[in-house]
Amino acid sequence: MNAKTIAAPITAAPRSHLRLTLDRFGLPLVFILLCVVMAFSSEYFMTWRNWMDILRQTSINGILAVGMTYVILTKGIDLSVGSILAFAGLCSAMVATQGYGLLAAVSAGMFAGAMLGVVNGFMVANLSIPPFVATLGMLSVARGMTFILNDGSPITDLPDAYLALGIGKIGPIGVPIIIFAVVALIFWMVLRYTTYGRYVYAVGGNEKSARTSGIGVRKVMFSVYVVSGLLAGLAGVVLSARTTSALLQAGVSYELDAIAAVVIGGTSLSGGTGSIVGTLFGALLIGVINNGLNLLGVSSYYQQVAKGLIIVFAVLIDVWRKKKR
Repeated sequence: MNAKTIAAPITAAPRSHLRLTLDRFGLPLVFILLCVVMAFSSEYFMTWRNWMDILRQTSINGILAVGMTYVILTKGIDLSVGSILAFAGLCSAMVATQGYGLLAAVSAGMFAGAMLGVVNGFMVANLSIPPFVATLGMLSVARGMTFILNDGSPITDLPDAYLALGIGKIGPIGVPIIIFAVVALIFWMVLRYTTYGRYVYAVGGNEKSARTSGIGVRKVMFSVYVVSGLLAGLAGVVLSARTTSALLQAGVSYELDAIAAVVIGGTSLSGGTGSIVGTLFGALLIGVINNGLNLLGVSSYYQQVAKGLIIVFAVLIDVWRKKKR
């Protein structure tokens, strides 16, 4: 055995360790660095009020992104969440204005979202329609149903109890922020500590192996679209309460922000790799970028360009990681 052979593992180890560190802590470090840069760029950035605005704005996208994480972990995609959000928000608002109470209104919105998720899941898991095609169709169908449901009119004059879901506070913290935190915690625990969570990773990692291991692949694939629809319904409820009306155009292009948060957060579009924690940082990063650019007076058109470049960069990082494995 010569000196080169002995030296090889010694020099390779630090690189491997560095790569592991970057994979694990790269996104939080980028997030912290961005916050430091923005703090020096604007005196308002680090104020409590501004951070509450960031978290409140992030909450809707964050709720959608949690559901999208489940879908992308199984190598799928859900392009319909923005339209489902609008339809569910309208359903919830209709129930609220008819005096059935807060619980009934929230349940109606989440049920409406879940049912559209059932249709998505059935098309993907049982009819073997590619997720992109199935959910793209649902994007159009759900948006059309939103216009049909109330004859093309938004719903206003929502009850105060309902509006509290969007503009209310518990202490100094906004209710939407608390709802997002609870959703993220619950679905993180499901992924990390339950058998179902392991099945989601297994199906996305290797569908054939998962099937031979006795996992009900179709059931898992079906279920993640129901989860995505359910959370889109909840996001629709919160958004309609926050805007004090159920708008027909609500949620347009929200699916792109949700996908961006998931991909930036390290969830692979090839499935099987990712986490809710990463998605949380991804959503926060997008929220900080949007807020920071607003504080700096940057046009919304340039914000869209920046967001698109970030998505492409995140996908390139994902491709680079797979090549290194």
